[in-house]
Amino acid sequence: MDAERISIAETCLHAAHDGSLSFPEIVGKLIAANFEGYTVDYRRNSQTDYLPDGDSVTMDMQPSVGNVAAVFDAAEVERLVRWAQANPADYSYVAFSEKAKAAGCAGYLVSFLGRRVVYFGRTAETHVEHFPK
Repeated sequence: MDAERISIAETCLHAAHDGSLSFPEIVGKLIAANFEGYTVDYRRNSQTDYLPDGDSVTMDMQPSVGNVAAVFDAAEVERLVRWAQANPADYSYVAFSEKAKAAGCAGYLVSFLGRRVVYFGRTAETHVEHFPK
């Protein structure tokens, strides 16, 4: 993968953690750079961004507090997504990640092509969120 795309992916990852870009802004930048999606793995503290040709870049994420709970609480994950979408003053991606792990979310797959995010637990239970229209 070329250095420019790697830089864009890294910038977006850091912007999520420091709050300098919103999820829609991050998605826009990644789509403009021809990424088709990414996966966040809370157990490895990593994010992998994918190009259509099969190329990818995996980056370390700053670890969030806590472990991934054994039981996946889809209703709580959905509530957390609504919290993130509302973007209130107390929202941050770091807090979202900590709360998602406590709700048993082991990670999520963002598909720009499918316009959805699939959140998954340790037992492969899932919750699917479609991008807002």
